[in-house]
Amino acid sequence: MAGKVLQAVRGMNDIFPEESAGWQALEGDLRTLLALYDYGEVRLPLLESTELFARAIGDVTDIVQKEMYTFADRNGDSLTLRPEGTAGCVRAAIQTQSMRGQTPRYYYMGPMFRHERPQKGRYRQFHQLGVEVFGLPAASTDAEVIALSARILRTAGVTAALQINSLGSPAARAHYRTLLLDYLRPRRAELCADCQERMERNPLRVLDCKVPTCQDIAHLAPHLADHLDADSAAHFALLQSLLTALDIPYQVNHSLVRGLDYYNRTVFEWVTDALGAQGTVLAGGRYDGLVAQLGGAETAAIGFAVGLERLLALQALQGRVAEAPAPLLFMGALEEAAVARAWQIAERLRDEGISVVTSGPASFKTLMKQAVRSRARFQAIIGAGQLAGAALILKEQLGEGRWQGDLDAVHEGLRSLGVDFPQPAPHTVRNFATARTLS
Repeated sequence: MAGKVLQAVRGMNDIFPEESAGWQALEGDLRTLLALYDYGEVRLPLLESTELFARAIGDVTDIVQKEMYTFADRNGDSLTLRPEGTAGCVRAAIQTQSMRGQTPRYYYMGPMFRHERPQKGRYRQFHQLGVEVFGLPAASTDAEVIALSARILRTAGVTAALQINSLGSPAARAHYRTLLLDYLRPRRAELCADCQERMERNPLRVLDCKVPTCQDIAHLAPHLADHLDADSAAHFALLQSLLTALDIPYQVNHSLVRGLDYYNRTVFEWVTDALGAQGTVLAGGRYDGLVAQLGGAETAAIGFAVGLERLLALQALQGRVAEAPAPLLFMGALEEAAVARAWQIAERLRDEGISVVTSGPASFKTLMKQAVRSRARFQAIIGAGQLAGAALILKEQLGEGRWQGDLDAVHEGLRSLGVDFPQPAPHTVRNFATARTLS
C-alpha cells in the first residue's frame, strides 16, 4: 500500500520556474534600484535567538505570543524562525561593529515566517525586501528613504498613496499617551474587545484598529502631531517640505502609529485598494531607540519593508507577468552514438553564452514534441546520418529560418540566422585546466 502523499506545510508554497521568472525579474529590478542609492546586501540567518525578537518586538505582542515559529534545539536553546528582518539586521550590525564610525546602508531579501491563518496574499512563509540605514538622524535621510520606496513602487508599476506621520520623541509620546487615555477611557465600552484589552497597555494601537467603531473613535482623538516636542515638529516640517520638493505627494495620517517604544519621529506607509480593501504595500519608519535596546550604542536608524508576494500580485493585476526564459537551441540525439557529439556541440555553444537544452537518445517524433515544449527558438537533430557526414539542419521553430551544414559549423549557422554571440563567460577564459597548466 502506497504511503500518504506528503504535502507542503500549510501556508508555505512551492515556486516553480513558471512563477520564479517573475520573482527573478522583480528581485533584479530591486537590486538595480538599491545600487543607485548605494545600499549593500546583507544576508542574515533565518534562525535567531528567541530573545532577540522578545526584546525587539516585545514579549507581549501578538507576533511574539501567537505568531512565531519557536522551538528548543538540542542544547535547549530557544530559537525562532525570523518573523521580520529589522531585529536580525540590527543584531548583526551590533555584533560586527559595522556601525562604529560608519553610516551603513543595508538591504536584505528573503523569507520570513509567521504562524498566521493562511489567506490570499498572506502566507506563513512570505518574502520581504527590507532596507535599513544607520547613523543618519536628519529629516533628509527620511526623505531619501521615502524617495527610494517611491521609486521601487513606481518601477514595479504599483500605484499607491503615501501616508506619513510623526511619533515625536519618547517624552512627547509619553505625554500624548496620557492625553489619549483620558480621551479613550470614557469610550471604552464602544471599543472592540481587542482594543479594550490593550487600551491601558498600549493605547496607540487603538488608533490603527481596522474595526469601524474604533476608527470613528480614533478619528476624533487628539492628534499626536499637535503635541510634538519642538525638535520633532521641526523635523516633521522639514520632511514635508523635502517630499514636496521631490514631487512626492503625501497625506498626513494621524492614525498612523507604531505600538513599540523604540519607534520615534517619522513613520510612513504606502497604501492601495487595488487588492480589495485598502491595504499596506510598504511600511517603514524611524527607530532610533532599537540599537540601544538590543545592546548597542545610541544610534539613529530608519528603514522599511515591502512584501514581494504583494508586489507580484499587484503586477499580475496589470498583466505584468514575466515569462520563464526559453533556451535558444534544442539539440536532440536520435541514437546513443550521437549523444556524445551532440553534447560536445552544446557545451561549446554554452561556452559562448548560448543557452542549449539537450535530449536523447529518443525517436524523431519524441524529440520533435520535446523541442516544441522547450520553447527554444531553434532546433537541431543529430543522428547516424549526421555522424556519417550528412548535413545538420538548424530550423527556426516559429519562423522560416533554416540552415544546413557541417556539425563543426553550427556556430556559423546560428550567426547566419541572426544570432549574436555574447562574450565568453568568465569561467571559460581561465578554467581549472588552464589554471593548472599555468601554475
